[in-house]
Amino acid sequence: GPEGCKPLSGLLSGIAQATYYGHAGITEELLRGQLYPEAAPHEFRALLAKMSGVLKSVASADMDLNQLEAFLTAQTKKQGGITADQAAVIAKFWKNHRTKIRESLINQSRWDNTLKNMNWRVDLKSQSRHVDQINTPVAIVEMELGKNGQESEFLCLEFDEAKVNQMLKKLSEIEESITALTQTT
Repeated sequence: GPEGCKPLSGLLSGIAQATYYGHAGITEELLRGQLYPEAAPHEFRALLAKMSGVLKSVASADMDLNQLEAFLTAQTKKQGGITADQAAVIAKFWKNHRTKIRESLINQSRWDNTLKNMNWRVDLKSQSRHVDQINTPVAIVEMELGKNGQESEFLCLEFDEAKVNQMLKKLSEIEESITALTQTT
């Protein structure tokens, strides 16, 4: 019933705060004490894990309302899934928080990745669809991207002279922008 909805809405909010909005102080004990004081710790832990999992699936796929409805319906039919009441609360929560969670996910992925290393060499292009491009020099740039403490990804890019110039132009725009901000503060 509706009296079960309020704590669940608070729980989803707590999960979002801890997972997406970077509030480290929100613990399992805190959420249980505030929202489900009558629940046994193992029962609450199971509920928390289930709701975190559902929210994670919804958020990582950035579901639109049709996808959300299909996903939640499937979850209600699953053995040990969620109830229709819970599904309604989750749907309402996602409608209200989708934009904010999405922005936070984009920011997390954007800022956690750093450029760890960059290697390059210049080759003469020996094969090309266009005859006039054969023997033109191209730069092969390998960037090592990674989050701290995780395995790196390698990105390999090919630049001809025009592309290198384009990159330099962009980088100098970035530099100007940063310099302008550094001087105003």
